[in-house]
Amino acid sequence: MSALTLTLKYRPDQRVDMSPLSCQHLLGKEPAEIAALELQSGKCKLRVDQLFSLSGFDTQSLIIKNSFEKLDFIGRDLEEGHITVEGDAGAYLAMGMKSGQITVTGNSGLYAGCEMKNGYLEIIGDTGDFLGGALPGNKIGMKGGLILVKGNAGERVGDHLRRGMILIEGNAGDYCGSRMIAGTIAVMGQTGRYLGYAMRRGTLLLWNPPQLSASFNDCGLHTLAFLPLLFTAFKTLNSKFAENSVAFNRVQRFAGDMAEMGRGEVLVKK
Repeated sequence: MSALTLTLKYRPDQRVDMSPLSCQHLLGKEPAEIAALELQSGKCKLRVDQLFSLSGFDTQSLIIKNSFEKLDFIGRDLEEGHITVEGDAGAYLAMGMKSGQITVTGNSGLYAGCEMKNGYLEIIGDTGDFLGGALPGNKIGMKGGLILVKGNAGERVGDHLRRGMILIEGNAGDYCGSRMIAGTIAVMGQTGRYLGYAMRRGTLLLWNPPQLSASFNDCGLHTLAFLPLLFTAFKTLNSKFAENSVAFNRVQRFAGDMAEMGRGEVLVKK
């Protein structure tokens, strides 16, 4: 059965809420029913077939073609299936995702993977602020799953991260790992200012020396046995993280943030 393919006909002026098109909402629906679904766009509601031309029948394998940065909430609360976004995605990509897989060939907006519970999210381009973070006013961000970004990430990566793993092949902005509760963030590129701000627990794994505040303690050099196991787990990924040349087990370890619980760690490749 061929994947259900939605090809964008034109770019609306207002942002579009794509959450009704998560795979679990389409299960068992005929193409005519899907075409008649309404999507909120500003103050208006647009039928799916007003915005997209439809082809294919497999609702658990969804392809969005010609996507652009105003298509928000793609894959919201996704419970099953696979969504492929050909182009850019808007804000709140994979928000609250529970299972399944989402792949974006371009860039994504802010709050990608926010409060994600499980599943796999891959962004081949860049992503905005608050990747894997918590919504404003909430205290728990990403709770599980894996996010892979092959480009750069904005500020506040993993803000309030509770569980799960975020892998970034490029750079991360300021406040990476801010207010982390647990989980792992790995950044191959450069990191900005205030790394690990107010983090309580969790691990920040870095390939380049960071700018750390005085509230992080230098714990010296360590050879850590769990790191080879971690890099072995990355072998299944289509990523630089799977390459033997990037693996290491010798690190400079910093503990912090001592202004909080101080049980977090920053591990820097040596």
